[in-house]
Amino acid sequence: MASASSSDDAALRATALRAVEQAYAPYSRFRVGAALRARDGSVFAGCNVENAAYGGSICAERGAVMAAVVAGHRDFERIVIATEADEPTPPCGSCRQFLAEFAPTLEVLSVTAGGAETRWTLAALLPHAFTPAALRHRAAP
Repeated sequence: MASASSSDDAALRATALRAVEQAYAPYSRFRVGAALRARDGSVFAGCNVENAAYGGSICAERGAVMAAVVAGHRDFERIVIATEADEPTPPCGSCRQFLAEFAPTLEVLSVTAGGAETRWTLAALLPHAFTPAALRHRAAP
């Protein structure tokens, strides 16, 4: 996996950790922040926002992607996910699929407020992802 400079990582970590502070997680009490870097260097933050109707909740990673898409970006190279957990936390299955839509080769860095970190590629977290390419071969009606 290509590695960004430590200053790039530090800036993304700081953005993700700030996003944790904005999370709305009154039900799970598991606050998550994310910082998504587009290939052009633009950075988009997201935080989890829970809802009393649990299915209406949005994860930090998907929030960051939505912020990027509304700003016109669809090509991403790295995401940093931050939590207050003791161990780094990978994206949930729904977020893995959501991220694969735009960046199947995405670099994923998970950090904790305590300083622990783990790195993966999205391909390692979601091998054989269902991507838009699979739809190109669908049968005609």
